[in-house]
Amino acid sequence: MDDPVTVQCPWCGEAFTTFFDASAGSQTYIEDCQVCCQPITMRFLISRSGRTSCQSERAY
Repeated sequence: MDDPVTVQCPWCGEAFTTFFDASAGSQTYIEDCQVCCQPITMRFLISRSGRTSCQSERAY
């Protein structure tokens, strides 16, 4: 099941909602900002205890 995650764009600073499929495990991919269309490297991490975190940074 996809879980909604609010991300702040590292380019324009606007927040937007994206979705993360926790059943797929930790993952890294590039997604365009829904506001300014700049590329963002998204890192979704799942700890051994099941806690999730999201990191976003500019993709070049």
